[in-house]
Amino acid sequence: METEKKKKNKIVPIIIGVLVVIGVVFGLMQWSYYSKHVDTDDAQIDGDISPVVARVGGYVKDINFEENTHVNNGDTLVKLDDQDFKIKLEQAQAGQSGANAGVGVTQAQISATAANTATARANVDAAKVKLNLAEKDFERYANLIKQGAITKQAFDQAEATKEAAEATYRGAKDQYNAAVKQVGATRSQLAVSNNTISLRQSDIDFAKLQLSYTNIVAPVSGLVSKKNIQKGQLVQAGQPLFSIVIDSSLYVTANFKETQLEDIKPGLKVEVTVDAFPDEKIEGEVLNFAPITGAKGSLLPPDNATGNYVKVVQRVPVKIKIHPSKELLARLRPGMSVQASVIKQK
Repeated sequence: METEKKKKNKIVPIIIGVLVVIGVVFGLMQWSYYSKHVDTDDAQIDGDISPVVARVGGYVKDINFEENTHVNNGDTLVKLDDQDFKIKLEQAQAGQSGANAGVGVTQAQISATAANTATARANVDAAKVKLNLAEKDFERYANLIKQGAITKQAFDQAEATKEAAEATYRGAKDQYNAAVKQVGATRSQLAVSNNTISLRQSDIDFAKLQLSYTNIVAPVSGLVSKKNIQKGQLVQAGQPLFSIVIDSSLYVTANFKETQLEDIKPGLKVEVTVDAFPDEKIEGEVLNFAPITGAKGSLLPPDNATGNYVKVVQRVPVKIKIHPSKELLARLRPGMSVQASVIKQK
């Protein structure tokens, strides 16, 4: 009996000693690990998501993709009925044809008025010659009547001829000035017609642009998600049609406690483990920090200016750039939970 008691008395200290050693070793391992790492499991995969919206309204004619499949940048994914837009384009083209015809008419008018101006100028020159001759005749008759060599009737005839020549000259000048103004007005009309052509060309360009919007293409390469259209459905301009998760845009958003940020700096290496693939290790690096805490950016941010204030450790989102393999990248999805471990700088 005494021997058994002695054995029991020896076993208990041994067990306690072993437990103490295990505890010390575990504690040293934990201290060694956390002295070099900053961990959080409040993290998830994020990615850039490009929403695709209709830029014009119309009925869905064709859908050339399946949800959750990969598409390439520039692929035509949705085709809207384009008959209305083709008609608008034809109308714009017809308007431009009419404007071009108007320019042709105006140019013909300019040629005609220019010819009229030349004729009017010739009439002015002819009237000037007749006026000079009438003035000289009048001067001679004026001298002769002083000498009594001619009758009063002859002198009056010469004076009437001079006045008629003056009137004809003034009329010719007025016609010439009117012809010159007409040329200027016609040229102004030509400028207006040219502006009309530019306006009609703008209408054509806009109609072509609207027509091109009936072909909805993928703005980026990635996986299609959130499809909410069906063939034959009427969509409106600005209506969301689907979203695309952009290739190679995945990153990790890790929400670290504010008390952990002292040891985290941009550029530090990060070890990332995805809960869905625990055997896969992903390398990453700290990219940047959010400008506000997660709580401050929520729909209803807390207001600490109250009587029931309780201090809560806040979390700050940290963006982590990751470098997964191509095979793993194809399997990752935004929203997956991960564990992030930042390696402290030595």
